[in-house]
Amino acid sequence: MLHHVEIYVSDIERSVCFWTPFMQQLGYEADRWSGGMNYVKPDHAYFCFLQAPSEHLGAGYHRKRVGLNHLAFKATSRAQVDQMAAWVKAAGYTVLYEAEYPFASGPGYYAMYCEDPDRIKVEVVAPGED
Repeated sequence: MLHHVEIYVSDIERSVCFWTPFMQQLGYEADRWSGGMNYVKPDHAYFCFLQAPSEHLGAGYHRKRVGLNHLAFKATSRAQVDQMAAWVKAAGYTVLYEAEYPFASGPGYYAMYCEDPDRIKVEVVAPGED
């Protein structure tokens, strides 16, 4: 079982503006601490976002480089996937594969894809689709 995921971000405040409402819609609670922000859900792995040290900001992030490709979360329903897709778009964040929504990964795989402020790809998939 995964315990936690820790991710460095380029601007912690900008990331918190995305991740807090995103994670709350999935049932996670925000827990701010001096070094960053945790998102916690009972009996689940927690997610920790930290400000990257300034000397490491130049390289930036891209999901096609070696390292993390994307984070995928299970939704409670297709309706929740739709709700989150609507929030992402209304909040001005980047929706990926919008023309193929909600079946960008193929027939029967109901999911939405977006990018966080650092362009980390995020997926929310409906139950029974994994």
